[in-house]
Amino acid sequence: MTVHAPTRATWLRFLAVAVLLVVAAHLVDRWAYERLVLENPYGEDWGRMLRVQGFWPLWLLAAAALVLNDWHRRVNGALYPAIMRGWLLIASATSAGIAGEILKLLLRRERPRAHAGEYVFRSFSERTFSTGGLALPSSHAIVAFGAACMLARLFPRAWPVWYLLAAGCGLTRVLDRAHFVSDVVVSALVAWAIAAWLWTRHRRRIERVASSSVIGS
Repeated sequence: MTVHAPTRATWLRFLAVAVLLVVAAHLVDRWAYERLVLENPYGEDWGRMLRVQGFWPLWLLAAAALVLNDWHRRVNGALYPAIMRGWLLIASATSAGIAGEILKLLLRRERPRAHAGEYVFRSFSERTFSTGGLALPSSHAIVAFGAACMLARLFPRAWPVWYLLAAGCGLTRVLDRAHFVSDVVVSALVAWAIAAWLWTRHRRRIERVASSSVIGS
């Protein structure tokens, strides 16, 4: 099963859908803050399982596992076929995480729990380069979706599982009142764009490896 690189039309559709989703998410933020609440979701095994999807070292280990699994698939001494899947996975999760930290410093919206569900933006003169207490986007959700969006391309038949885990991670952040719904939606959209860009950039190598049956779908 082949996942093609996004076309220009795909990017335009993505931008249109992204705007609609961000607007819709902001419209439900207050309602979700008041209604979607669960005391201590991380006190349960399922909550901890979902939150760890946003823990970057998890994906570093998963990427290492992919490289070890593919190591025998080197072709004529070339390492790229052996490290491609692992590299793409960790590159997507890492790039998404870095983008999230940069966006936090630029957008500067604080956590909902600290202000009873109100939008409060930190001044640029206050802790200019600290992301502590900032919420837009969610660091956990953006890493989780960064990994999920790439896994959905690497293992497309299992895409519902990857997205379900990432969405679950984002949901726990909302239930814990650590983030608004819009924080999670922005995280998912940014992560999708990053994964799509990485996939497009490496499309030719991916297709070359796939066509030679080095890596199965």
